[in-house]
Amino acid sequence: MHPRDIALALLVVGVWGLNFAVIRTGVAEVPPLLLGALRFLLAAFPAVFFLRPPKLPWHLYLAYGMSISVGQFAFLFSAIHLGMPSGLASLVLQSQAFLTMILAAVWLKERWQGHQLAGLLLAAGGLALIGSAHGLEMPLLGFLLTLAAASMWATGNIVTRALGRYGPINQLAFVVWAGLVPPLPFFALSLLLEGWPAIDSAISVFSLRSFAAVAYLAWAATLLGYGLWTRLLGAYPVNQVAPFSLLVPLVGLTTGWLAFGEALQPLHFAGAALLMLGLVINLFGARLLLRVGVRA
Repeated sequence: MHPRDIALALLVVGVWGLNFAVIRTGVAEVPPLLLGALRFLLAAFPAVFFLRPPKLPWHLYLAYGMSISVGQFAFLFSAIHLGMPSGLASLVLQSQAFLTMILAAVWLKERWQGHQLAGLLLAAGGLALIGSAHGLEMPLLGFLLTLAAASMWATGNIVTRALGRYGPINQLAFVVWAGLVPPLPFFALSLLLEGWPAIDSAISVFSLRSFAAVAYLAWAATLLGYGLWTRLLGAYPVNQVAPFSLLVPLVGLTTGWLAFGEALQPLHFAGAALLMLGLVINLFGARLLLRVGVRA
């Protein structure tokens, strides 16, 4: 990857790492599905009036909006609302990198190399350790919902790769116009599952703190983060870009500890170490093997 694009990927890491603490702050005052609706409503408006939609089939907007937006964040916001620690959520969610590799192999016929398979196995072991340490500090349902969110993110990554077939596009404009998809499904789910009294109560006491959380989720995490992420996925193979997201937990775990006093159990540390080792192998395994081969 070009050094400039590596820097952009690291910027996304920082923005998304802080995102989890903001989510925890938001769901403390706003029901999670309503929070999702407000996030994408603010992300789409008024930006849609200043950006032209890329000339793409409508089903790509729908598939992206329903997977990476509705699916991912309905599960993630609900997981954190149910007690999933924000730092651990940032860690478990990054299993999307390896789920993306699996889906890319099935749908896009991208081949794995040996070091990528090794990274996948290490990550699977790390997730198993983290999941085995569920309890009061990490409810099992919260863990499972976060894995479901990761699967939706991975599906959205595959949709993003399909954009490359249509040539260069304005990725930010795509993210903005795809943001028109989530609000109605989110509002419908909120009305069905959370109920009108909860919605009415949250809106009637909507605070500046809640608005700040929604604004960060809409403008920083969605427009900036996903705009850059979509750009990178359109320029490079999925298996080069997706592993960068495993750095997000370094920011998420630190923020969760500093802001909320979230502490990890020994099994969480062990699982996190395996996940991070999987990232290193995915990013640098081929280069290390080449150097070893040259020296031999």
